[in-house]
Amino acid sequence: MKDYYRGIGMTSDRTRDRLIKRIKEQGVQNTVVLDAIRGIPRHIFVDEALASRAYEDTALPIGYSQTISQPYIVARMTELLIGNSKLPFKKVLEIGTGSGYQAAILSQITTWVYSIERINVLQQQAKQKFKALGIKNIVTQHSDGSLGWEYKSPFDAIMVTAAPNALPKMLLDQLKVGGRMVIPVGLGGSQALMLIVKTSTGFEKQVLDRVSFVPLLEDCM
Repeated sequence: MKDYYRGIGMTSDRTRDRLIKRIKEQGVQNTVVLDAIRGIPRHIFVDEALASRAYEDTALPIGYSQTISQPYIVARMTELLIGNSKLPFKKVLEIGTGSGYQAAILSQITTWVYSIERINVLQQQAKQKFKALGIKNIVTQHSDGSLGWEYKSPFDAIMVTAAPNALPKMLLDQLKVGGRMVIPVGLGGSQALMLIVKTSTGFEKQVLDRVSFVPLLEDCM
């Protein structure tokens, strides 16, 4: 990996290790998730001017009124998505590619990531970053995330990184039996983070945390 991607100074391995320590102190213990967070260079998924802040445990702007999520939230949601499942998953759907960072983390736990982004510029930038890092198991699409990716369903897991007002039926339908969805739901700047598990008779639902995500919008740009 080139030095820029490996990181120096405030983006170095030592800095990443401090971030991992903070995430573990907040309760994330899955070693697969922690190894993915340590291994994927977050600084290339933010603007170069913000690279020195990439390993702070905070959300950062990526343009178009979007953000790259706080590393703890990325780790927490990924750990919830995995649960006690046997890895790797075969197919994971992500709604909201954004910077591409969450998709890159997911690429470490599944054979294929299918990621949907409604903002074309962000989708194209994320694709370039995946290519630069040599990540070849992420497929992206520019479309309305609330519709999912029916052609590629059913999915072992679905990660939603923007908040709808209510659970999107089309996404629920695209989970396989036994599949898991992690999704923030609600209006405004505070939503309920939910874990949905599809069973043979319906869905099991848990409300886990309060989180803050951008809204899930249908219009593409």
